[in-house]
Order: sequence, then C-alpha cells, then structure tokens
Amino acid sequence: MDQIQHKFIEANGLKLHIAEIGTGPLVVVFLHGFPEIWYTWRHQMIAVANAGYRAIAPDYRGYGLSDPPPEPEKTSFSDLVSDLFAILDALSIHRVFLICKDFGARPACLFSLLHPERVSGAVTLGVPFMPPSPSAFHKYLPEGFYVSRWLEPGRAEADFGRLDVKTVVRNIYILFSRSEIPIAGEDQEIMDLVEPSTPLPAWFTEEDLAIYGALYEKSGFQTALQVPYRSIHEVFNIPDPKVEIPVLLIMGEKDYILKFPGMGDYIRSGQVKVVVPNLEIKYLPEGTHFVHEQFPDQVNQLILAFLNNHS
Repeated sequence: MDQIQHKFIEANGLKLHIAEIGTGPLVVVFLHGFPEIWYTWRHQMIAVANAGYRAIAPDYRGYGLSDPPPEPEKTSFSDLVSDLFAILDALSIHRVFLICKDFGARPACLFSLLHPERVSGAVTLGVPFMPPSPSAFHKYLPEGFYVSRWLEPGRAEADFGRLDVKTVVRNIYILFSRSEIPIAGEDQEIMDLVEPSTPLPAWFTEEDLAIYGALYEKSGFQTALQVPYRSIHEVFNIPDPKVEIPVLLIMGEKDYILKFPGMGDYIRSGQVKVVVPNLEIKYLPEGTHFVHEQFPDQVNQLILAFLNNHS
C-alpha cells in the first residue's frame, strides 16, 4: 500500500483527494460506492499499475479526505460528473477507462453519455448501467427497505448516531455482504439488523475497518447520505441514453442487488443491452456485493483482460 501516492486536486471550488499509482498514457479511474472510499480499490489499483496502467481513485466530494461541499444537502450526481471532468482536466488527461462499483455506476454512465470522447471503456461491479432516470426500487419494497429509511431526512442520522463511526461502517459492510436485501421491521432501525457479536467478512480485516473508520470520522455521513440515497430522484435530460463504449459488468451471484425488483431480469434477459449494446457480463458464483474485495485476484484478471482487449 505504501506505493500508492496521495494528492489533492482543485476542482469546482473544492480540494478533492485522489490516490494514484503507476505511470503511462493509459489511465484507469476508479469510482467507489457506499460506504466505500478510494481504499476499496487497493487491490485493483496495484494490479493495473503493475500491468502498465496509471491508476487514479478519487474520493467523491464529502467522502474520505475530499472537502465537503458547502451545502451537502444539495449535492447531486451531476456534481460528481462535473468533479470527474474537472479532475481529468486538472491532470491533463484526455481519455480514460472507468471502473466503478455500486452507485459509482451512475456517474460513470452519465459521464460516458455526456463525454463519450473521454472514455475508452468501462467496468462496473455490483450495479449495471441503467437508464439515467429516477430510481424507483423503493416503491416496490417494504417501508423498512434500507434505501427508503436512508431517504428520510434525519432517520439514518439518528440511527447511526447511536454508534461510533467505525461500528456503523462495520455494520453496513456486514449487511451489504449478505445475499438478502437489508430490510428492517417496523420496530427496528437498519443498524439493529446486525448483532454486535457478528464477525466481519473473512476478507475484510480490522485494519481495513480502522482505515474506513478514520476516514468517516473526518467526513461524517452527511454527503454520503445525500449521494446516492437522497439524490435518487434527480432528473437527467439525455435523449436516447445509449452507452456506445465497451462495458464489462462483473456480478457476484450472491449479490443482494440481484434481488432488487426487476434487477435480475434486467441483467439476465439482456434488457440491459438496450442501454449498453457493447456489453459483456461475467458472474462469480460465490461473489457478494463487495466482489472486488472478496475475490480480488479473480476480479483483477477480468479487469486486466478487458483493459488489454480495448487498449
């Protein structure tokens, strides 16, 4: 990990943190999900750098070591797209591969639609590219669905506030590593779904958790709750949203996301190819939502094969 370098980029009036390793003209930018920060890509960054690529992993605004926006409650996915554009321009990088996880698929998809000349290809993990319309999954799941709970201003803040930050991250990692959608009962909060004695996933160490905990101690959860959860109704006016670049989707067969209403069918039926015609899908049979941390060697091989094929 010591070989990964860190710097700050001035972008849209904020100091945004990026982690970086490797050199050369072929650049790979990693976009994290929640509750992640740049560190989630530690295995992939080293692997692509060793293969001759330059790897860059930003913390989104309000995440990790990046500055919080002046009004976190107004942050949007459009801001993340604008920040990515500004980071690339600040680094004089014209064209990149995007590798994204979880909700990182949305800014990656939007960036690919709005700036196709800047993207050579994309790899997405856990969440496919979808039409850039407001999310509606919460309408078809019980009130205790974690997204519905976190959409409600103050609800997650009160729930998380009962625990220290490290425990909140620990619980979310445990919940999101399961194959069932996190849904609380009427008399429960989302944090109540994890017993204090529950061990971390075998592939996520106490040292990893300490790093996440320290970064969320700095940033808090305010911006992280706004994007993605409280921004899911954002509207994008993009006619004929079709991503023409090559895209690889890597899914764990045990990822709870596949149980979102319609999601499994959207992927397996080929409907996803309406949005992403040049799509390849790879499944890892035992993979969960954090497949890139759970099975880094397998995921790295898939990513490197994709990069090499399209470089």
